[in-house]
Amino acid sequence: MQIIPPTDIDTAAAAIEAGRLVIVPTARWYMICADAANPDACKAILEGKQRPKNKPLALVVPDQDRARDLLHFTPDAERLAAAFWPGDLALFLPWRDPADATRYTVVGSPALTTLAPGPLGALARAVPGLLAATTVNVSGDAGPDDRGPAITLAEVEDFLTGAGLDAVVIDGGVCPAANHLTIVDCAGDQTHLVRAGLVHPRAVASVVGRALPTS
Repeated sequence: MQIIPPTDIDTAAAAIEAGRLVIVPTARWYMICADAANPDACKAILEGKQRPKNKPLALVVPDQDRARDLLHFTPDAERLAAAFWPGDLALFLPWRDPADATRYTVVGSPALTTLAPGPLGALARAVPGLLAATTVNVSGDAGPDDRGPAITLAEVEDFLTGAGLDAVVIDGGVCPAANHLTIVDCAGDQTHLVRAGLVHPRAVASVVGRALPTS
């Protein structure tokens, strides 16, 4: 585990380009990242987390223009992105080019997409490719004593040791929110709420002009 300060985005970006894993703090918790087009790096994340291969990682886009170049935005998606990006909201969005869906299978088709603030967003802007990210923890419900994703460096180290992984870790101290991204599916004919998180369902409803059904 190599620990670097939040200002050293260049080192983190170089690690991603070299096929390494990078762990980044967010307001929610620490996220483990890889080049979304690097199958070996993404496989290491999935195996380390014991995560099902069909459960997508998040695609972290560098900016809204790049997102629109790659993905189709419905009117609801446009409103939600304008209101909450960068922030704690992810949208399922369909790829414009089927070749991109094949290249970036780890983030799914439609892609689970977010535009992040802070170091995670800075890393997405610094890498030449696209960034895939997920929480730093073993997947699934480990029972009542499961503390959830890592919010401290000590918890990050515990995860890496248990998973047998090495990573460059950006030191963000303690992540205060310990809560999920809100996820909204904007890929089909009917927009619906997949998971409530830091962006409250009432805030989502106020932006799209109606309460969303849940899936």
